[in-house]
Amino acid sequence: MTSTPLQDLPEDETLAAEYVLGTLGLAGRSDAEARLRSDSHFAALVNDWQNRLSGLNDDYAEVPAPNLLPQIEARLFPQAPKAKAWRLWLGGALAAAAIVAATLFMLPPAAPTIVAEMSAEASPLHYAAAIAGDQLTLTRTAGRAASAGKDYELWLIDGDKPPVSLGVLTTASVTIPAPKAAVGFLLAITLEPKGGAPEGKPTGPILAAGPLQAVAEKI
Repeated sequence: MTSTPLQDLPEDETLAAEYVLGTLGLAGRSDAEARLRSDSHFAALVNDWQNRLSGLNDDYAEVPAPNLLPQIEARLFPQAPKAKAWRLWLGGALAAAAIVAATLFMLPPAAPTIVAEMSAEASPLHYAAAIAGDQLTLTRTAGRAASAGKDYELWLIDGDKPPVSLGVLTTASVTIPAPKAAVGFLLAITLEPKGGAPEGKPTGPILAAGPLQAVAEKI
């Protein structure tokens, strides 16, 4: 592994290393992932850094993905008579987030940022969320805007408490005041009538969901 400090490496080399280490912010990581799909040179740099740092994981066993789907269903729809139908929509809602948590490198303590990767196996929709300071930033990284006459709505779920709406999502990226949330809370997105769910209760299918988790922003 090179002993040259990251800040002294060429810009693309530094970006590739920070991407592999998981230290990029939400916007930076999204930009890096876009380059991976279109820039073969950058993809090769990322692959090289993954090989260099792979030994860091040798002392850590793979963490199995937790099955959090029943908890999400119960919290969003505590009295829903058709609970089994929601499981068809949520078959893999948290798989991506669990895999991300299992593969993060073990880094020295750093100031945490609360993040969530939101997806569902039966839905093309994918959102990345990040809480930094007093702001929550939500970015649609895959999927399309809601169809005519519909809106996506964001929900915060704290344990067995009723879900709290954080508003409708009318653009691909939005920054709003951060709710009072902590690691372990759940974020979920449902498809609702235009303007949001009636009576402040979710009614539509769950299109993306994921738990909040803390990651380090800097080495």
